[in-house]
Amino acid sequence: MTEPDYRAALAAAIAEYEALGAERRQLDERLSQLAQTIGSLSRLLGFTPTQPYGLTDACRLVYRNAGIPLSPTEARERLRAIGVELSAYSNEMAAIHTVIKRLFEAGELRVIAAPGKHLYAWQRPAKAVAIGPEVAQFIREQGHVHTRGTRRRAAPPPRRVKR
Repeated sequence: MTEPDYRAALAAAIAEYEALGAERRQLDERLSQLAQTIGSLSRLLGFTPTQPYGLTDACRLVYRNAGIPLSPTEARERLRAIGVELSAYSNEMAAIHTVIKRLFEAGELRVIAAPGKHLYAWQRPAKAVAIGPEVAQFIREQGHVHTRGTRRRAAPPPRRVKR
């Protein structure tokens, strides 16, 4: 094989990788919607879940399906709406804040500053993981990336922000 053949194979592999990542995100979103629907319908029918959600998984479900940034108080209301039992916690808001902090530190949530409060939104997973500098350069040279079935110009590399 020649170098152009390898480049073509790399481009095809990158395109497939991105397409499968988009499929995975769609499947994850649909699974979480169905889990919420099943939980709500089960509660309405009076069924008791055999394996209740833990607070962390319930918070993930709420933020993933919210579609908008939520404050911890709004998250608590949505947790109650899907039937999460918060009475087990002596201070339910402290427990929710702790879970949100851990989800943020794990990169699952992002903070959105609003006047007087912090809002949190689900952090979409990165489109590509663990690619080397050579592959990143190849993608930049191609001048496009494949995302969600469309072709877009590659953005310049992000600047590092000091914290």
